[in-house]
Parts: sequence; structure tokens; C-alpha cells
Amino acid sequence: MTRGDVPGKSTSGTENPVPPFHSFILKIHSRCDLACDYCYMYRSVDQSWRTQPRVMAPAVVDRTADRIAEHAAAHRLDAVTVVLHGGEPLLAGPPALTRTVHVLRRALDPAIRLDVTVQTNAVRLDEAYLAVLAGLGVRIGVSMDGDRAAHDRHRRRADGRGSHDQVAAAVRRLADGPYRPLFGGLLCTIDLRNDPVETYRHLLSYDPPMVDFLLPHGNWSIPPPGRRPGGTDTPYARWLIAVFEEWFGAPVRRTRVRLLEELITLLLGGRARVEGLGLAPVGYAVVETDGAIGRDATLRTAYPGAITTGLHVARDPFDRALRPAAPGEPLPGPAGLSGTCRACPLHRVCGGGHTTHRYRDDGSAFANPSVYCPDLAALIGHVGARLTGDLGQLLAHRGPAGPADGP
Repeated sequence: MTRGDVPGKSTSGTENPVPPFHSFILKIHSRCDLACDYCYMYRSVDQSWRTQPRVMAPAVVDRTADRIAEHAAAHRLDAVTVVLHGGEPLLAGPPALTRTVHVLRRALDPAIRLDVTVQTNAVRLDEAYLAVLAGLGVRIGVSMDGDRAAHDRHRRRADGRGSHDQVAAAVRRLADGPYRPLFGGLLCTIDLRNDPVETYRHLLSYDPPMVDFLLPHGNWSIPPPGRRPGGTDTPYARWLIAVFEEWFGAPVRRTRVRLLEELITLLLGGRARVEGLGLAPVGYAVVETDGAIGRDATLRTAYPGAITTGLHVARDPFDRALRPAAPGEPLPGPAGLSGTCRACPLHRVCGGGHTTHRYRDDGSAFANPSVYCPDLAALIGHVGARLTGDLGQLLAHRGPAGPADGP
């Protein structure tokens, strides 16, 4: 998920301290053909998906496209990203996907670049679907957790059958043939039981342009697997450090690893564009299948209604979702950090971690460090030390600087 990093103007023309949305997550189908046991949508305390329409109706698509165009024009954006999401978006079917993309392109000013991606479990990603998506110019991200044992531990059908073989075949079709330009990357949820290097190497065998690793969603009240709230152990840092060393130390960099690239960018003074690192506010809005404008869907793991804003594309512009949250709701950027985080020298890099991971049901809500705080600190420390060491070696190799060439 992308963060916004370009300040803009509100629809009234006054300066807006919160950057506009650059990305829009469209939940075009609210059901799934897998039953992943870690799913933040179906296995969380918030079960509001049950009341959502299965498919986003054409009228909702039309109004959403108009609202995106309105927001882009008001903030003079030169590019917009739309992610077709779910549930499982391919369940919407080729005709609905085709119409959605065409409606979005017609609504936006031709001078504004529209990048459309679909995030899928790839179970339905056959040759026919690839041809449809290629014709639409839609890039494809696939969720895949590693080899058969790693993937099928969680990503199974409702009857218990694994999905790895079908997903692997789909990714091969995507990666090795004429559809290669559509390949956006692989998204892998970390399981501490899986060997990190073997997992990374298996994903690398599909020659993805990008790999992203996702920390399992949990919080202080419902902790993620292997994470003891308040404990000082760092199992997720160790897992990611092993991947970092394999990736960063390779003689040839064969893929991007988004989480690690963004971390390096922050350590070098840049700004991150992913949720869960850095201090930039979240740069995307979510539209549910019924047209409700929601917050990050992973907040479903906190409490029922955590994603609810009370806004709807039929009556509300996206600018209203940029406004500060009500008491107890997550605040964007530095304002949402706890005092502990603001006092920590690492907070400009970790950003307090993913908002979802800060929640505690003791009344403090999101005003806490991440439940992954020790892991984030250890990972940042390791990557920072490696960068410092490599830079020192580079400077030593170059030798002392000579006199300046110019005035």
C-alpha cells in the first residue's frame, strides 16, 4: 500500500496539511475462494464483510470513478493508482473487471496517468484471465507464501485442500510468457516456522520483479504468532535479517524486496511509500463493495467498526476522509504516535510501525508502540549497521579526498 508524500490543496483551494490520496483500494468483490486461516478480513473481530454486497454494483463503480477524478483534479495529481481488491477480485468476473477499468479511464482527465493493479490469490488466474488483464493494461500482484508446505499451511480452500500447485502454475504463466510485463510482484506473509532463506529463494525462482514480506496482523490484545507482547525477543527481526543478508549480499540483485528497500531509503534520509514505515500519512482510501469509504482493511483486527468512517461515495468527496479522526480512532502521521514512540530516536524510520499493530483494548487504542517494536528496532539496527559498514569500506577503498576541483 502506497503512502502519499506530495502536499496538495483542498477542494476549497486552501492549503491542506494532509497530503491527498494517490491510491484507491476498490473492494470490487467481498468474498473469497480460499479460506486462509490468518485472513484479516474473514478471521478478525470485525465481521462486517457479512453485510457487504458480494460485488460492487455498476452504479457504485461509476460514482467511485467520479470521486477519484474529482479528487485528482482538485489536487492537481499527475498520476493515480487504483488497486482492484477483495476478498478475491477475480471472482467479480472478466466483464465486471473490464467495465470497471473502462469506467475509471473515462472518468479521469487523459492528462492524469492511471495505473491499475489487481491483488489476487491467483487461483483463477488462467490464460483467459491473463488475456483480459493484458488487454486492459492491468498489472498483477500475487499472494504466495513460499513452497508447497509453507503456502498450503495457511492458504487453503474451504475443504482443506491446498492452493500452491494452482497458484504456482499461474505465476509461471505470468512470469515466463508474453504476460511478463503485467507481473507486479509477490506478497508473502511471514510464518516463523518457514525457513526465511528457503522461502525467499523459492519466491525468487519465479523471477518476480518485486517481493514484499508482510508481518502477520495482530496487536497487543490479539498478538501475532510467536510475538509476546512486551517481550524483548525478536523472532521476526531474525527472520527478516536472514532474508536481508541473502538479498543484500547477493552478487547480482535479482529482485526488489520492498520492505527492505523502503527501510534503506529511510535510513539514508529519504521517505517511505509503504504502510508501516516512516512518518508520511497513509496515501490511500478504501472503497467497500457498497460504496462506503473505509480505512485500512487490516484495522478489522482491532475492533468491530474500526474501518468505518461514515462516508460514502454517493454523498462524500474523498477530501472528507483526510480529516482528523474522532477520539480513539487512528490519527495519521506523527500525530498518531504514542509518547514512547515520539521519544525514541528510531521513530522517524519505523514510524511507530503499522497502525494496526499498535492497538490495545485497554482504552489506549492506537496510542502505543507497535507490538513488533523490538523486532523493528533490531531490524533497523542491523540494516543501519550494514549500510554504515559498507559505506565505511567504500570510503576507505577510495582513499583520502583530494583538493576540490572548483571554487
